[in-house]
Amino acid sequence: MNRANKFKLLGFYNYTVILTNLSLISSVFGIYMAIQGQVQAAVYCLMISGFCDMFDGKVARTKERCEAEQRFGIQLDSLSDLVCFGVLPTVIGYAIGMTEKISVVVFFLYVMAAMTRLAYFNVMEEERQNQTPEKRKEYMGLPVTAVALIIPLIYILGKFVSIKFHFLYGACMLMIALAFVLPFRIKKPGTGAAVVMILLGIGELIALVAGVGYGS
Repeated sequence: MNRANKFKLLGFYNYTVILTNLSLISSVFGIYMAIQGQVQAAVYCLMISGFCDMFDGKVARTKERCEAEQRFGIQLDSLSDLVCFGVLPTVIGYAIGMTEKISVVVFFLYVMAAMTRLAYFNVMEEERQNQTPEKRKEYMGLPVTAVALIIPLIYILGKFVSIKFHFLYGACMLMIALAFVLPFRIKKPGTGAAVVMILLGIGELIALVAGVGYGS
């Protein structure tokens, strides 16, 4: 057996997966910060993960990849998304006070919906790519990556609500979970929409730094 092959790690390692890995690193650090009670830092990490995810596909398409590398990239991205936009928001919820037993049900429904959405997307995207080389023009259901903008917005609005914030956060989690799996169509964002989302993210970041947010 070739000695080089014997010690080769599983997986595909090249620059096309760097942003996906950075997104995962950010979310894992965000989970750690939330557990430490640093909720706003965890929200920042969520936003960083969303920013990385916005561009990882574009970076991946700059390199000619074999079919196995393409499939690996799709699976890696979805598994990372489950941690970044499925698990991290639930840990943030726990950190802000969702400690009642009913919260476990909310967390489960949210993560299950995110996981189902990601798995369904992978299956349907694989079928679509087998039928046509055209780029996807729309999504079914709310993409899980949208929470990178939604959760910070909810956190900012927490500054202005009179009810206990963790109740609002839990209710929003349930609505987001439902949106993950409802079969409505969303047009895939073009360049203009991407610019708007980046500007919205910058606006949220400025608001958070300025102290506009729950607990500030």
